[in-house]
Amino acid sequence: MTKPADVSTKSLISLAPDNWVRWVTQIPDITVGKILNSEFQWISRENDVLIRAKSPLDGEFLVLTELQLRYNSKMPRRMRAYASLAEEKYNLPIYPVLINILKVSDTQIPTTYTSNVAGLQSRQDYRVINLWEVDVNIVFEQPLPLLLPFVPILKGGENESIIREALQILRRDEQVNYPAVRRTGLPNSSGIASRTP
Repeated sequence: MTKPADVSTKSLISLAPDNWVRWVTQIPDITVGKILNSEFQWISRENDVLIRAKSPLDGEFLVLTELQLRYNSKMPRRMRAYASLAEEKYNLPIYPVLINILKVSDTQIPTTYTSNVAGLQSRQDYRVINLWEVDVNIVFEQPLPLLLPFVPILKGGENESIIREALQILRRDEQVNYPAVRRTGLPNSSGIASRTP
């Protein structure tokens, strides 16, 4: 069963899916299709968003976006599993993206899962986006409504006027239904909501 927060993530991505997919893949001539069901027979993937996409160079494929509050060492294996399950279910290649919201340490986050058993190798590459490394201006320029609640976490997002601007957009945009932000404010770098008038 999908949790309310996951519905919000999918709802926010659906406000500007073209901009979102273009941003996470860095493919400028990509065409975006519909958002697909990311639940699988044995595993309910509530943090994933699967979007059908197509590019002239790569043809049709799926963009799998996994949002994680904090990175943990199990993520490479999980990214491989999610990508494999999505590929099996939809019979399309997968472009997996891991988005980490809060920084845990200065350790480099891997972009590949590999295993080797008796000379047989398995490998899954995936793109990693760490929100604390993302320039806050991109949220307003592209636009990327999903990232508005994370403005204080983004690089350069600690500026009070930028936080106020993000809050104003969230509060006035009737399409963005983000009640927690409306009541408590945006999260700060520790993940705790900060009130800004």
